[in-house]
Amino acid sequence: MGLAPLFLVFLKLGCVVLGSGYVLVAFLQADLVERLHWLTPAQLLDAVAVGQLTPGPVFTAATFVGFLLRGPAGAAVATVAVFLPAFVGVWASGPLLGYLRSDRRARAFLDGVNAASLALMVHVSLLLGHAALVDAPSVLLFFAALVLLVAGRTNGSWVVLGAALVGGLRAGFG
Repeated sequence: MGLAPLFLVFLKLGCVVLGSGYVLVAFLQADLVERLHWLTPAQLLDAVAVGQLTPGPVFTAATFVGFLLRGPAGAAVATVAVFLPAFVGVWASGPLLGYLRSDRRARAFLDGVNAASLALMVHVSLLLGHAALVDAPSVLLFFAALVLLVAGRTNGSWVVLGAALVGGLRAGFG
């Protein structure tokens, strides 16, 4: 696999996930794991985890995947490709913002897109859960993190950092 196919895959992903980074995970699963077999589910989960530890969490996963597949050049190509549609979209949509906010049909359209996006995120979360929840400690950590997040008193970044530390301690390198 060369850099051109990598660019095209991430350009397509960048085009279909404008404004909703978490939907990217569903498309990464469908394209890179299921259709192209470039990654395993565990590698995709690692990419999402790495993304959670960096700014721009989910789109950073694209950089990580590019690096996994083609090294530094792949990381650069995947990053440019996934972000390019967003930059073009923001530039081109400026004149439409007033219309989208005021038109009843446009709001209804966006509500439908949001509902479908949420369904995609739930679906891929269930798929990735099989790769992430592999033993009793990982299940316990999942529920502890969920309680902290649902209670609304803990910033998600702290939950991810804490879970990374617990995982590191569990592996013996803490």
